[in-house]
Amino acid sequence: MSIKINKLEIENVKRVKAVKLEPSASGLTIIGGNNNQGKTSVLDAIAWALGGDNYRPSDPARQGSAIPPYLHVVMSNGLVVERKGKNSDLKVTDPSGEKAGQALLNSFVEKLALDLPKFMEANDADKARTLLNIIGVGPQLQELERKEKEIYQERLYIGRTADQKKKFADEQVYYPDAPAEPVSAADLIREQQEILARNGQRQQWIRQHDDMVRALDMVDGQIEGLEEKLRQLKGQREDLAKRTKEAEKTPRELEMETTEELERSISQIDDINRKVRANLDKEKAEEDARTFAAQYEKLTAELESIRHQKKELLNHADLPLPELTVEDGKLLYKGQQWDNMSGSDQLKVATAIVRKLNPNCGFVLIDKLEQMDLETLKTFGKWLEQEDLQVIATRVSSGEECSIIISDGYALQPEAEAALTAPASWKKGEF
Repeated sequence: MSIKINKLEIENVKRVKAVKLEPSASGLTIIGGNNNQGKTSVLDAIAWALGGDNYRPSDPARQGSAIPPYLHVVMSNGLVVERKGKNSDLKVTDPSGEKAGQALLNSFVEKLALDLPKFMEANDADKARTLLNIIGVGPQLQELERKEKEIYQERLYIGRTADQKKKFADEQVYYPDAPAEPVSAADLIREQQEILARNGQRQQWIRQHDDMVRALDMVDGQIEGLEEKLRQLKGQREDLAKRTKEAEKTPRELEMETTEELERSISQIDDINRKVRANLDKEKAEEDARTFAAQYEKLTAELESIRHQKKELLNHADLPLPELTVEDGKLLYKGQQWDNMSGSDQLKVATAIVRKLNPNCGFVLIDKLEQMDLETLKTFGKWLEQEDLQVIATRVSSGEECSIIISDGYALQPEAEAALTAPASWKKGEF
């Protein structure tokens, strides 16, 4: 069970002359009054009494008083805390008879409960770190956020590169009539030479044929004048006729092949290869763009997975408040970052986190509650009661929401002589 403040008496501390107070066990206990009357001095005195010499005011004694400061605090666990005498020495009385001192107080007094502004004035990263550490997910979330940042930066690079590759590919000229691969001049020249060789053979055949025809004509002429050689010449004729027949070719076989297309290809080879290279460059650029786009999608999926893990980690964490979470290293409450929260929500978040830091500490001190209107005060008080949390606060006011009014270091009469507790209507949240 958390430990709270049951009673306190303060004399001659800073602006306080004499104040007695029995705070409400839960909810708000407001110390009201005008400025410079001693309200904050009451909170400073409580912090000094329970927090030790680190909270000792630089000049604790009330100015003009010959009597040294006196502090007397009774805790809900029966401990009695006193500071009195010339040196304001600490005395802690344990009703169970156990030895007590500042170490015992430190076991249940949360330092931020005595100095809430220290938490509220911390930067966003420190606030978030405090929350994550107390709910026990700080290291896991830090590792997930580290991975998230790494993947995000890698994906950012991949995405930009994919866009550049796609833009580069789109800007490349493409020649649909160009061959798929660069053309070899040597292959074209070799093919040309083969055609020229075949054409040379055809021309030789034609010359041979013409020679044989002329020889045949000459023999026919000799037959007429040389009867005696008829038989010999007939034999020669038959032989020549046979050979002539063998030498004859079809018109298709004698048709000359053209090298015009090859010559044109050879003359245009540089232009053709330029187009081929352009097409290959465009295809490579498009493939690069597709590759980087696929990598981007993969990293996006990894990023979403890590973000889901972070969300699940926080969803299952024991957070001090519903709708309180951490995103990108910053506290969020009801979807708002700290600087966008209302003053009352900031106090509510800070109070809940401080309570979570040390559940044994059942009280929190809050200075200057002027930022809350009466309706917000009422709502805040009800929430504190639900949480069984005691808050002792100051407010520049003399209204009925105040449990005690401080004037010139004293509680105003008749409240100073009566039970200096919150009005019943305030304790019930009905003011």
